[in-house]
Amino acid sequence: MIDAILIGAGATAFLDLWSAARSRLFQSPQPDYGLVGRWIVYVARGQFFHTAIAKSAPVTGERAIGWIVHYLTGIAFAAVLLMVWGDAWARAPTLIPALVVGVGSVAAPFLIMQPGMGAGIAASRTPDPAAARRRSLVTHAVFGVGLYAAGWATHLIAF
Repeated sequence: MIDAILIGAGATAFLDLWSAARSRLFQSPQPDYGLVGRWIVYVARGQFFHTAIAKSAPVTGERAIGWIVHYLTGIAFAAVLLMVWGDAWARAPTLIPALVVGVGSVAAPFLIMQPGMGAGIAASRTPDPAAARRRSLVTHAVFGVGLYAAGWATHLIAF
């Protein structure tokens, strides 16, 4: 469990560093985890789907909730990695399993979050779905690299 927390939080932090660098280098907006928090609160209240989550009324604490969910999601995917590839992966991390989980994790936004937040399945209702899909795939691949890097960092700290 500790490995999943360290690896998942580390991979998520790696992703956040990537997002900050991408934003500075390419003047692209960073993800707004406040909107994720807003959506989560609405889901808890029984409203899963929105026309556009940004147009839904803000909720108290949405930014903090969004960031917490962002990191918990990263930890959950690290737990999946460790459940599938086992403790052996944590003792000697390899890139391919981490990329499989990272890229595979794009199913969550494509099939759950984006439709619920009003963007459609795999961003089909966005102004440029192909670009949105590419960004999502790259972001989740970066998360996979982060899983690998955090796996090694956790391994090295443990020994």
